[in-house]
Amino acid sequence: MNMRKTPTNAVVAQAAQMDWVNDLPVQGLNAERSLLWLHAWADLGWLRRLDSASATQLHRLDAGTSPAVLVAAAVLAHMEGRGHTCLAVQALASPPVDWLGAAAPEVRATALGLPALWAHMPASAAAWVAALQAAPSACLRLASTPDLGQPLVLGGDAQAPLLYLRRYRVYEERVGQNLLQRAQNAVPVDEALARVWLDRFFGQALEGGGATAALPDSNKAAEAQTDWQKLACAVALRSHLSVITGGPGTGKTYTAARLLALLLALHEGPHPLRVALAAPTGKAAARLKQSIDGSLKALKGQSLNVSETADATGTAQSDAPLDLDTLIQRIGPARTLHALLGARPDTRMFRHHAANPLDVDVLIVDEASMVHLEMMDALLQALPPTARLVLLGDKDQLASVEAGAVLGDVCRDAAQGAYLPETWRFAQVAAGQSLAPRFQAKAGLSVSALAQQTVMLRQSRRFEGPIGQLALAVNTGDADAAWACLRGGNTVAWPLQALQPDSPQTVCALALGSTGQSSYTDYLRLLAPSPAGLDAPSHGHWVRSVLLAFDRFRILCAVHQGDWGTQALNLAVQKALADAGWLKPQGEWFAGRPVMVTRNDAQLGVFNGDVGVVLPNHQGVLKVWFLDGEQLRSVSVSRLAYAETAFVMTVHKSQGSEFAHTAMVLPAGAADLLTRELVYTGITRAREQFTLIEGQAGLLNAAMARPSVRASGLRLWWV
Repeated sequence: MNMRKTPTNAVVAQAAQMDWVNDLPVQGLNAERSLLWLHAWADLGWLRRLDSASATQLHRLDAGTSPAVLVAAAVLAHMEGRGHTCLAVQALASPPVDWLGAAAPEVRATALGLPALWAHMPASAAAWVAALQAAPSACLRLASTPDLGQPLVLGGDAQAPLLYLRRYRVYEERVGQNLLQRAQNAVPVDEALARVWLDRFFGQALEGGGATAALPDSNKAAEAQTDWQKLACAVALRSHLSVITGGPGTGKTYTAARLLALLLALHEGPHPLRVALAAPTGKAAARLKQSIDGSLKALKGQSLNVSETADATGTAQSDAPLDLDTLIQRIGPARTLHALLGARPDTRMFRHHAANPLDVDVLIVDEASMVHLEMMDALLQALPPTARLVLLGDKDQLASVEAGAVLGDVCRDAAQGAYLPETWRFAQVAAGQSLAPRFQAKAGLSVSALAQQTVMLRQSRRFEGPIGQLALAVNTGDADAAWACLRGGNTVAWPLQALQPDSPQTVCALALGSTGQSSYTDYLRLLAPSPAGLDAPSHGHWVRSVLLAFDRFRILCAVHQGDWGTQALNLAVQKALADAGWLKPQGEWFAGRPVMVTRNDAQLGVFNGDVGVVLPNHQGVLKVWFLDGEQLRSVSVSRLAYAETAFVMTVHKSQGSEFAHTAMVLPAGAADLLTRELVYTGITRAREQFTLIEGQAGLLNAAMARPSVRASGLRLWWV
């Protein structure tokens, strides 16, 4: 998502000098003058050049295109750049000052030509719809009419009309229909056999459908007794789509591992079960593989001969034990989505698509909140209709950087459950789980098949302490509770702290470890022993220890530019570490420099978002080393053309990673860029310690008061 620019005083002065903007004729706004306006806004950074060019292209297609349609097209393109897949026509009924890049109060007051321009625009949503419907047929089509390549599409419904760029309308239609079809595509389930295996994996259910014997209080509500992980595995058996959402520590990958074991136990196909693991980033993919393998290996310690727990019905069971070793070997490494689909250099196309599908029976995708609409469309097109798709992710995290919020759309009502009677019956019979009445679908309301295949995990086993309490407070928008968490510790060992420094130098102090918490000195002190003369195994052990130590601490930012952005802070932190003698920067590449890959390169095996550290090999040659689970890989610094220093990274780029100590910087003067989801995501990257750095007072409260909402029509395909 492109961040907005804050106009400088020079830009404000430039805006004031553009008198022609305020001298518009009272009547007769024409297309040429409206295009001049849009280009002027692009000059000021309020729109992207691409946005104003979209309007120009429409005018070239048909010179009779009205100013209203041209302006709507530019605003629509701008909103796509900010992560929205469409534009609610209702929003056009008032001047969109908050949508544009006018962050400075003085610019908001002047709002270059905005009041004057909007005085010539349609006065209501209904009038905007009429203006769009009257657009030339070469420029816009109604969603119900044939697609002839028009760049704009008017869709949605009568109550909420939506304006689309053509390709996003196509993506939404295909993704919406594909997800619905997969959810509706029922798979026969031997419920008795599934129950036997689920009881084996999760423990015997209490009589009456409670969770496990660890819940002795018979007065506890069924909600508290429900084993949501067990239920998620059972529900996933029923169709070719399942969605498992939940916050950090709720056991999403733990559940997915048991689901794989369950599918293996019930698999009767002519060939071995073919499983693939994927995630949007290399780091997330490595963590997924590590977690799945660890959970499957833990299951090996149990006696998994199902005949030992055969139920009293006399259902025939196989005496063969579950071959989890073969399953682990067959899964292979987890891959990024780009690698899985076969990204092609310099193109949006992939090697795998509908005509060349993936060779897979089960695909598990972790960190699904990061998957944008276009990528989800490519993934669904490449996945065979008979394959099972399991989406894992936290619905409350930041949505994808690019347009769309697919997981958020799918899981919008996950907390309510909205389960139909058949789902209730299946939960009882196949998983031994009784659901609390509040999770029942309300009578008279339409409930989608996707809701029946979505399970929200509700008990965190890792975030039950102060960090988890802070994350919950932020997620619910409770500022008082959040600050109570941050200020609740009276000891040095308290894992939370909040700072409001006068300058970014406080960030450098954290990097140097002056507070006694985990810092970058954890990995830098390991650089002193020279790797020269080490044999390959010893050198690999050294590299691995450095990378693991580096991942103990990370500084996260909301923006790239400005004194509190990634660019300036990376330079400041590097200088502070060099001044303290921890680093010896010599040119662009030097030992100890952390780098983030900024462009996919399938030939090198690196992808956008991968983070590594520059270290010498055992011969003293500098390479960038990456750690995927336990697997090391390296790339010559001379071949890594697209990378940037990564002492400091954006919160977006940190998704899929965890650090012992996370410091999150909220930049001064950018309250309108901060959202509740951004802060929540930053907090939940921390395992042991979390430090909040506010560039000015009130930023945390401002962020919590701004839940992120992305315009989308995806849910219309199944609700």
